[in-house]
Amino acid sequence: MKLRKIFLSQMMFFGSLALSLSGTVNAEQSVQEQIMAKVAAENAIKNQDEWRTVALENMVLLTLPHGQVVIELAPQFSPKHVEQFMRLTKSGHYDSNKFYRVIDGFVAQAGPEEDNSADSSVPLLALEGEWPTDKNWSFTLVQKQDLFAEQTGFKDGFALAHNPSENRAWLTHCPGIIAMARGNDANSGSSHFYITNGQAPRYLDRIMSIFGRVIYGMNHVQAITRTATIEGETEVASADYTPIVSMKMMADVPAAKQIHLAVKNTESKLFATKLTERIKRDNAFFFKKPPPVLDVCQTPVLTRLLAHEETDNLTR
Repeated sequence: MKLRKIFLSQMMFFGSLALSLSGTVNAEQSVQEQIMAKVAAENAIKNQDEWRTVALENMVLLTLPHGQVVIELAPQFSPKHVEQFMRLTKSGHYDSNKFYRVIDGFVAQAGPEEDNSADSSVPLLALEGEWPTDKNWSFTLVQKQDLFAEQTGFKDGFALAHNPSENRAWLTHCPGIIAMARGNDANSGSSHFYITNGQAPRYLDRIMSIFGRVIYGMNHVQAITRTATIEGETEVASADYTPIVSMKMMADVPAAKQIHLAVKNTESKLFATKLTERIKRDNAFFFKKPPPVLDVCQTPVLTRLLAHEETDNLTR
């Protein structure tokens, strides 16, 4: 009987102790949650420059039968090509054109039909394949001794290469870039353009004019009908080529249908930190450590849709 009373008293003691510990744990969790919330708020302030809002005036809305694609233009690198592309876009030059040369893992190329009178009147453009740099020129470094350049990195969200020995820099043919097609003459680009849809054809760097990149809807670019076939397959009829429903400057699209986007700010300290972490591959998943190589074309610059309240702020 005495043993039973002792046992019951012990049970009551440990029960009250458990309740006490439970209260302590809950209190600790509450404190932890408050700390986490505070850290998140501080990080939000600290990393305000983590994202860069893309100006409507600098975006093109490409509408395909199966979806929409948004292109960010690069007037800071290829001003003449951007100027002509914008002018042609605003005039409706590209509406109803087709992607007539689409090779899997290479490019999707579009433009007016051959010998089209409207296209023959478009001025030819001088190549904008590279630009000079000086000691004050800066960018976010990704890798030294790239296969095609002395250095690679990012500036304004665009992947580029740089040869300090030449004081020259250029945009790189990473997946999703948009560039002007041309003939054998380096200065023969006019209106036909291509979007890289697969592996990076870096051997085209410096000899073609890159003037933008896809920042939204790359899945729709990948879904463009391939026109090139393998030996033995039936040739793809031109009637089956993917058409451009319309091409418009985003600023000219009705407000209700505009797509507002932000991209990772490649000039931010946070982006540079992420690059360092990416090259180290310290995650436990990598039980066999890869060499510390970081391909600029395999380094993502993420995009996000802006929320309604954020887009409202843009119009105030």
